[in-house]
Amino acid sequence: MDLTNDKIMPALFVGHGSPMNAIEDNEFSKAWEKIGAELPKPKAILCISAHWFVNELAITAMEKPKTIHDFYGFPKELYDVKYPAPGAPQPAEETHKLLIDKEAGLNMDWGLDHGTWSVLCRMFPEAAIPTYQLSINSSMPPEYHFEIGKRIKAFRSKGVLIIGSGNIVHNLPMMKSDNTPYEWAVEFDNKSEQLIYDRDFESLVNYHNLGKEALLSIPTPDHYFPLLYILGAASKDEEINFFAEGLTLGSISMRSLRIG
Repeated sequence: MDLTNDKIMPALFVGHGSPMNAIEDNEFSKAWEKIGAELPKPKAILCISAHWFVNELAITAMEKPKTIHDFYGFPKELYDVKYPAPGAPQPAEETHKLLIDKEAGLNMDWGLDHGTWSVLCRMFPEAAIPTYQLSINSSMPPEYHFEIGKRIKAFRSKGVLIIGSGNIVHNLPMMKSDNTPYEWAVEFDNKSEQLIYDRDFESLVNYHNLGKEALLSIPTPDHYFPLLYILGAASKDEEINFFAEGLTLGSISMRSLRIG
């Protein structure tokens, strides 16, 4: 794979929500299909998924990553979905070299979890683009994840599409059956939108200082941290656009953004 300098690829943060978005036609899955059709074709895809939240920094480097169905209680149709994208051993090795001082390791066991494939099967249904994942080191503070985003930004100029997959507001214990959002969820989703537009990334990194709405929206950081990687990978004057938004189940934000 030729990873010499190329046109700078955009970077995406995707609010992935329910795994059912992989097989349902709704406003979010349609937005993912639309953005996939608009993007220049990547040489490879690097995904930072909320669902690989472990006590280490790791990079998948296998040639044929498996499709991981890391959920339960859903219809058989969803478990039947496979996303047989090839792996990306060469970009993985280059990413490993870039992050070696962060004690990054190469992983041959994980694969593509649903934070990755549920989005990519709508964006790139042919599953032909080499794809690999970077884990989220659960033991590290927000500043660390933003810094890793700054590091991996270099791959955008080599034809690699970087995707963070999570949710800005993600409070599963407070989900409810209707789609009427909590006031605190709306407030934090709107506040995040404005801070992103204002490029006040420092405040988003230090989200614990953003009040009660932030703490309710981010009871655990696994789904929020992917956003920090994408903000870290942004250049100073790049255009930022939101290509999906809305709250589901009261406490899940589907806000998604494109940088570049």
